[in-house]
Amino acid sequence: MNRVSTVGIMGSKLRSDCNISLKITDLGGIRINLKSKVAVEYGRSIMALVKDELEFFDIKNAEIEIEDFGALAFVLSARIETAVRRCFPDTKKEFLPEFSDKCLYKTSRERFRRSRLYVPGNFPKLMINAGLYGADGIILDLEDSVAPTEKDAAQILVRNALRRIDFHNAERMVRINQIPRGLDDLKFIVPHNLHLILIPKCEHPEQIHQVNEKIKEIMEAKGLKEEIYLMPIIESALGVLNAYEIASCADNVVALAIGLEDYTADIGTKRTNEGKESIWARMRLVNAAVAAGVQPIDTVFSDVTDMQGLRESVLEAKSLGFVGKGCIHPRQIKVIHKAFAPTPEEIEKAKKIVLAYESAKKKGLAVISLGSKMIDPPVVKRAIRTVELAKNNNLLDRDWRNNE
Repeated sequence: MNRVSTVGIMGSKLRSDCNISLKITDLGGIRINLKSKVAVEYGRSIMALVKDELEFFDIKNAEIEIEDFGALAFVLSARIETAVRRCFPDTKKEFLPEFSDKCLYKTSRERFRRSRLYVPGNFPKLMINAGLYGADGIILDLEDSVAPTEKDAAQILVRNALRRIDFHNAERMVRINQIPRGLDDLKFIVPHNLHLILIPKCEHPEQIHQVNEKIKEIMEAKGLKEEIYLMPIIESALGVLNAYEIASCADNVVALAIGLEDYTADIGTKRTNEGKESIWARMRLVNAAVAAGVQPIDTVFSDVTDMQGLRESVLEAKSLGFVGKGCIHPRQIKVIHKAFAPTPEEIEKAKKIVLAYESAKKKGLAVISLGSKMIDPPVVKRAIRTVELAKNNNLLDRDWRNNE
């Protein structure tokens, strides 16, 4: 009996992607019909990849049509695998591309997360160069930006992207689907040098525990030990009320983000640029995050043409205590970084505090003072972070102590 599947972006002819139709037959071997503008240069390698992958899945007789628009090998491979899985939903095998050495860098708990760029998880052309724009984190999104009918295709494409794309030291993030559906996403991302998972519409600590239990199960099965960090996204009234419990329920929670589109819809109001309708929720989230020792991250600014509005939104977020903001377009990144950068006055004050702290430490003093004022540990910690942020933004020389 013949089985037929298709995979593509709803028939669109998008650059860096391809459309595939796979028909499993009883006889005839593997027959490939390739349409590609680069067939002369790459036709043989494309055909070889198709044959190797179908052989890997033990498919001996099939007709496959490929309409190629410049898809890289990891994209073509992901699309073929999706087509195979749609024909054989029970298959457990994965056709994994080799890891690129440029994908194997690590992250840290305290790293800067000023900007995180959302990239739709089923659009390879937006993934390939995402790391060139300088965001602190790249989010491959499996949730809202992916059509329900293409969730399976996005899982495989994101998996391959994690193994092949150089994000230029940006933190490697994935936003999974809402729990419990998002638990199924984990097997496609956890083993592939993922740094951080965003958990959307988080309302209870139990959702964090469910994710961590699944991560542990996958890591143990694969013999992996790298820690994967979590960033719950608070997007409802209940989530706001439970923010501290969520932020403090697991050691690998490193940040708490707020999503205001869903939050304002949940409380029955309209989101505005002024943000009066969400100020209480944002302040509660900042306090919850700080109390739990994690980073408070602000929502996205949805008007990608309004750079002045974005700047004002970031400055307001900074004044409330947020340390990062979401991006939905690369042009927002530089504005966000510049607005979050410390002012000259903040830098000078931080330098004095850091020098006083280092001096007291060398002398073995338990009390740190600047002039007649005692300096508490949280103030020192904030000053150290301000100095690091200033260096990161090229506002302070790396050897600034020698100039003091």
